Amino acid sequence: MDETTDINPSVNVTDDTCPNLYDHRPVARVLMPLHYTIVFVVGLFGNALALHVIRPNLRKMNSTTLYSANLVVSDILFSLSLPLRVMYYAGGFHWPLGELACKATALVFYINTYAGVNFMTCLSVDRFIAIVLPLRMARFRRVQRVKWVCVAVWLLVLAQTLPLLSMPMTNKEPGGYITCMEYPNFEKVPNLPFMLIGAVFLGYGIPMVIILVCYSWLLSKLHVSAKNNNLAEKSGRIKKKAIGVICCVILVFVVCYTPYHVDLLQYMIRKLRYKPDCAELHDFQISLHFTVSLMNLNSCLDPFIYFFACKGYKKKVMNLLRRQVSMSFSSAVRTSPEESSRDLDHNRIRLNSRSEHCSTYQSELLE
Repeated sequence: MDETTDINPSVNVTDDTCPNLYDHRPVARVLMPLHYTIVFVVGLFGNALALHVIRPNLRKMNSTTLYSANLVVSDILFSLSLPLRVMYYAGGFHWPLGELACKATALVFYINTYAGVNFMTCLSVDRFIAIVLPLRMARFRRVQRVKWVCVAVWLLVLAQTLPLLSMPMTNKEPGGYITCMEYPNFEKVPNLPFMLIGAVFLGYGIPMVIILVCYSWLLSKLHVSAKNNNLAEKSGRIKKKAIGVICCVILVFVVCYTPYHVDLLQYMIRKLRYKPDCAELHDFQISLHFTVSLMNLNSCLDPFIYFFACKGYKKKVMNLLRRQVSMSFSSAVRTSPEESSRDLDHNRIRLNSRSEHCSTYQSELLE
């Protein structure tokens, strides 16, 4: 790869063998900022709300809530990095902030990706143990052990992502554009196909197999229990919640993670067989932008997993929303001189009723 001496030495310069890799720039600079702005707003609000709900009860968390809390923290960190990506795409794939900042955003991106995969795997195993092996494996759901599992997951994620810091992240493209965290920037990395194929199997394939095994076994267990009429009312609710958690995890994997990893895997296999031409590389570049956008939707969907996984979360959130609406309604009534005192008394009764419900939900959450 030829390099010139009139540019920043920290920025790699690509040759002109494939000058059409960013021909979709006019469309991408409109659609991609719009997509990531929506992901930022929905993801940050949903996960911040989840953190707000769980924060008062940190000392009484169970294993499922602890895994979900780690997932929430990961998604919030990712969401906070998105404004820089919006700026990058709105500029037409131009990164003016330098190599170091590019590597920082890349690190946050991949940490969120694989932290999400691993903690969703932990959630699936946790539900599997709770339903299928509640007595034999109960010790693995103790909060102290789960804390160590969470530490191990973060260490694993760092081991998967820190090698990125040794790779070039930026390239200077024709027209003066400096790209950041684009696949062509890694093309010259030695043994790249083997590295990425290994990453696909380790970061996606193995977790997916674990999740599918847990899901299938859990369904089988529930089917047998229902067939034998052994489902008590409370037990039935617990098992339905477990099914909800696993179904949400599967949905996130199918919608978000599968397209990206399948796309990456098929192209790396092609690279091992022959050298793809510019047209193939261009098509792969466009498909990557699309599948990566889908993968980043996980930060929006994870709060829905939290809805199913954490006891009382849905009720607490709905109560917060209803209380906000009720307070707004009460404020509107107070500012209206034409309202009668009977209407005000009725509104106070509604507020007191909701307050009692809130206390009930809080006690359920602390059980």
